[in-house]
Amino acid sequence: MSDIVDKATRSRMMSSIKARDTRPEMLVRRFLHAAGFRYRLHCRDLPGKPDLVLRKYNLVIFVHGCFWHRHKGCHYAYMPSTNREKWMQKLEGNRKRDEIQKQKLLDSGWRVLVIWECGLKHSTSILDDIVPVIKSGIRYTELPEIPPRPTSSEC
Repeated sequence: MSDIVDKATRSRMMSSIKARDTRPEMLVRRFLHAAGFRYRLHCRDLPGKPDLVLRKYNLVIFVHGCFWHRHKGCHYAYMPSTNREKWMQKLEGNRKRDEIQKQKLLDSGWRVLVIWECGLKHSTSILDDIVPVIKSGIRYTELPEIPPRPTSSEC
């Protein structure tokens, strides 16, 4: 299946996708601030420049988009039908880089929480699961652990 827009339009659309201050990230930031947690944003001195760093809890939080970071089993982590070879290389590179950065953080004593976009997309109930993770001693976890199933209206 070919793309529904021309190359220039697609390029402009893709280049407008933000890396920080995304809607899911802003939801998490507002929730944490309202819950009394203080954090730093995008610390350059840490591997992967985590979206949020809670030094008091020795925790870094990444808010990942399911498409870009390949959330396993998620319907948002689809493979584009055009230029598949380029996309496979790009997205697999993202996944490998994320894994390396996660391991570097864990090896240096940080705890890591990954919050997936699909968990915040249609309901913010996942936010309530963040506080117990912050206060626990869990070294690594992802929320949601299992991607939600799409409803018939999302397909």
